Parts: sequence; C-alpha cells; structure tokens
Amino acid sequence: MIPRYQKVLFVLLFLASLAMGIELWRMRDRAHQELLAGEVSAPTSAPQVAPAVQATLFVASDAENTLIPEVESLPLPTDPSARARVILGKLLDLYSTPDSSHPAPGGAASVAHVFLLPASGPRDSQHADALLAVVDLTGAFAAGHPSGLETEALTIQSICATLHANLPRVTEVEFLVDGAQRPTLAGHADLTRTYLAASTVPTPEGATP
Repeated sequence: MIPRYQKVLFVLLFLASLAMGIELWRMRDRAHQELLAGEVSAPTSAPQVAPAVQATLFVASDAENTLIPEVESLPLPTDPSARARVILGKLLDLYSTPDSSHPAPGGAASVAHVFLLPASGPRDSQHADALLAVVDLTGAFAAGHPSGLETEALTIQSICATLHANLPRVTEVEFLVDGAQRPTLAGHADLTRTYLAASTVPTPEGATP
C-alpha cells in the first residue's frame, strides 16, 4: 500500500510539472510571435549610401607629360577629409589599371589618410579659411612607384590638382609615407616641401604651370 501522503505529494508534483510545461509553451509561443513581428517591422530597403557627386580628377599622362581632367560620378561622404580620401583613391585606382596612362601600383588602398589642417601660408580675406592637406601614402605605394623625375612629379601634381579642384579651400599639400616624412617619392620628387595646390592645376591649353 502506498501511503496517502505520498499519493498527495505525487499529485502535487504532477500538477506542478503540468503547470510549468504549459507556461514554457506559452513563453515559447510568445517569443515566436515577437520574432515574427520583428521580421515584419524590420526595414527591407538597403541602407542609404552617400549620394553620387561629380568629381574632377586630373589624371597624369606619361605620353603627353601633362594632366588631363576626367569627370567621375562618385559616392562621396560629406566629411571633407573622408571625401578627399575617396577622390584620391579613385585617382590612384585609375593608375593601377593595366591600360593606365600613368602606371602606379596599389590603387585606392595606397591612400592611408588625408588630414585637413589650417594652411600656413599668407592669409587675406579671400583665403581666410584656406586648408593644408596632408596626404599620407603607404610605404608599398612609394616602394612600387616607378622611379623618374617626370613620372614622380606627375603623380604629385595630379594629387595636388585633384584635391584643389574638388576642395577649393585646399591651397597647400604636404606628403607623408606611412605616417612619417620621406625625402622623395621614389628617388626624385621632393616630399619634404609644401606644394601650392593651385599651381599644379593645368591651364586651359593643357600644360601645367
């Protein structure tokens, strides 16, 4: 014979287990419904990207020893430093293609950073907000760049002219390589000086002043 108190205890345990099972089923069903509701309310459109803007690139041509303007439609961020990096990245992407008019390795990844600082040159009312662009190139880009006075100068000039064309406030440009000053790009073009950006923009005839 099973004692009466054990029967009562067994019934209570059974009822407790049944109640817990029902509550677990309700919780699982509630979580499932919340998950479905979240899927319905979740946005289905792609995240917004920066709007496409026309940018003027001054592309170097070794054959003509000059810079040729080329208009590209690029998704550009609003931040000026980020915008400058994207534009220069596109310029260097053109140089890394097999049929480039000015071959240079690395592409967009060669631009590590672009810093915009107040320009150090003389100020007047027209240039009160002038900027100095500090372009930090990678060591791999400098190491792989073809050596030669003309080809190195064209790379420097194209970067400076492209920056000034798209960010007119940039009046001066300096260069770093892997975050440090380097004497030359690949043995010739001086990277210790400050370049006047406007002077690198080609004249209407196509020659660089």
